[in-house]
Amino acid sequence: MGRLRRRMYEEYRQEFSNDESFNIAYRKVRRIKGFYSHLKVFLIVNAIIIISSLNRDFIGSHFNESGLFEWHTYSTTFYWGIALLMHAASVFGRDIFFGDDWEERKIKEYMSQESEKSTKWQ
Repeated sequence: MGRLRRRMYEEYRQEFSNDESFNIAYRKVRRIKGFYSHLKVFLIVNAIIIISSLNRDFIGSHFNESGLFEWHTYSTTFYWGIALLMHAASVFGRDIFFGDDWEERKIKEYMSQESEKSTKWQ
């Protein structure tokens, strides 16, 4: 983290240190940032693993495609992906796709679509 951003966080933390809602929001932002860092490392490392397994028998200008169909090429990605999904569930909660107000928003969306359809032909 850059010095300016760190100093800004420290100033905000000192200013709002007694505010419990700020502390909760700050912890949540830190957890989300940690998840995205984990995702970034996951993508970079697994791309390197897959490319290196394709490139291990590199001769001239042609790849050995047998590495594409071997389990050890994707085993790290598979197991680490499970851990990444668990990390996402811990950060974003169980309601990743269907939040608290999801049902209400969908009902309003469908009602507005129906009203647009009915007014379209009149």
